[in-house]
Amino acid sequence: MESQVSNADVESLQSNLISLDNTKTNGSGPLTSTDPDQPLEMVEKILNYKFKDKSLLLEAFTDTSCDEDFSNERLEFIGDTILNTIVTIYIFNLYPRESPGSLTNLRAVNVDTEKLARVAVKHNLHRCLRHKKALLDNQILEFVEAIEKHPTLHSRGLVKVPKSLANIVESTIGALFMDCNSIETVWKVIKPLLEPIIHLDKLEIHPVTELYEMCQKRNLKLEAKDTWKENKEYCFYIQDKLVGRGDHRIKKETARNCAAKDAIANFSTFFGNH
Repeated sequence: MESQVSNADVESLQSNLISLDNTKTNGSGPLTSTDPDQPLEMVEKILNYKFKDKSLLLEAFTDTSCDEDFSNERLEFIGDTILNTIVTIYIFNLYPRESPGSLTNLRAVNVDTEKLARVAVKHNLHRCLRHKKALLDNQILEFVEAIEKHPTLHSRGLVKVPKSLANIVESTIGALFMDCNSIETVWKVIKPLLEPIIHLDKLEIHPVTELYEMCQKRNLKLEAKDTWKENKEYCFYIQDKLVGRGDHRIKKETARNCAAKDAIANFSTFFGNH
């Protein structure tokens, strides 16, 4: 496949490959137009890989909002497939006796939107995204602040994730594959960025699933009360007692997950050790 942007366009567009302005940081300082590394070179340093076709890299970091003749959508599409393949092979070989169900859950948490968004922020890939989305920079900053409060490998839905962050990780993987045509090379380049990879011993049960299992074991009646549209709250009642409450002004799923975590934390107070 040929890139949708010619190499002749790369030099003229390269200097514009900056999304966050001088006042925005991610904890390691702002990326400004006077940064000594050009953004494309910055990405190559992050990846420790030199692209033969640098137009692929430019394409990978160009959002559809830029109104160019090209965007990262196609590379994101193939990158998603390649990522699922290489992670599947890795965990399949790592756990030769595990069931397909366990492997599916493990793969899902390692390639989902939040995990990939954390990768983008950790390695500063988000600072090279070209876009014209009015709210995206603030959403990224909110995400950065949120994961500082949830420094574990995964918040299990407790933070709101800008999907554009995950998209650029997938499009980068797509660009890598199209440049080298080697799954082995892609894995060698990408694996250090994905670390720490979540392993089975670190795989947490989703809080809602865990709460339901806890109640089933004790034969307790669990009810959910969804008032998110009215007051942005979600509650769990066990045996008609309010045990968990969560709220989130933007995302109901996050309020639900917070309520489940709250109920799990309060469970022993109401019903003894589980």
